Amino acid sequence: MMRIGLTGGIGAGKSTVAKELAELGAVIVDGDKIAREVVEPGTPGLAALVEAFGEGILAEDGSLNRPALAAIAFSDDESRAKLNAITHPLVGARSAELIEAAGPDAVIVQDIPLLVENKVAPMFHLVIIVWVDAEERVRRLVGARGMAEDDARARIAAQATDEQRRAVADVWLENTGTEDATRAAVRALWAERIAPFAANLAAQRPAADAPHVEDAAYGERLVGRLWITLGAEAASVTADGAAASVVLAEGVTVDAVAHKLADAGFAPAATEPGVFQGSDPGRAVTVRVAAQGVAGSA
Repeated sequence: MMRIGLTGGIGAGKSTVAKELAELGAVIVDGDKIAREVVEPGTPGLAALVEAFGEGILAEDGSLNRPALAAIAFSDDESRAKLNAITHPLVGARSAELIEAAGPDAVIVQDIPLLVENKVAPMFHLVIIVWVDAEERVRRLVGARGMAEDDARARIAAQATDEQRRAVADVWLENTGTEDATRAAVRALWAERIAPFAANLAAQRPAADAPHVEDAAYGERLVGRLWITLGAEAASVTADGAAASVVLAEGVTVDAVAHKLADAGFAPAATEPGVFQGSDPGRAVTVRVAAQGVAGSA
């Protein structure tokens, strides 16, 4: 299974990208859609929101009045944290159910508005950022969604900055042209990177002739992904760009973690024991793994 994290600022156009990915065969797990489902009338989620923010967030028919909730929840950091503490676990549990039902060969695209803010980027094989500058997003939110300008700006200010998004981006997709141009860019991304990456994952093989990519932030992303993959089975993880070194915890062998690494996109190299190479055709990655006490592991 290949897992892709899709995110971008409010109004950036993630839905266009997600629709095209779905047409190409991806299974979309839409965080916004799930967030609406878990607070429908009669759900524990809606009851928890009313307890936290009061009856004033309800419409006359008993459903959630989203503008009323937004006016409270986005007014300060404490209120936003309270909202997130209620909804995020519910969204996470429902997302996990959908992912499990998709099957082992699926390409899962999780559309997560707050992927960067919630620091979940290391969970994914790829992170796609859909980008449009803030002023254009304000224009879209006001013009297309009828949102008040102050509300639009408050929501944008409450989300991650462009710099924070760039730090986690494996793919930076600028959605500044026509919808047809964006869809064409998504199709090219699927053909050139996502589909071959998924095939490499299924075969547990490295990508052939992947390019070396200059990306100052990648080393930190690589370390995060390896820690998520190995957890307590690793004693240390370091990286210099796209070259990482892992020393395993005492008693853990390289063979014991090889399958986990391959599932995470780091397949065993055919030529050298303890060396794993990236399955992503868009970036060359090398991970050297050693057990405790093996020469060269410290």
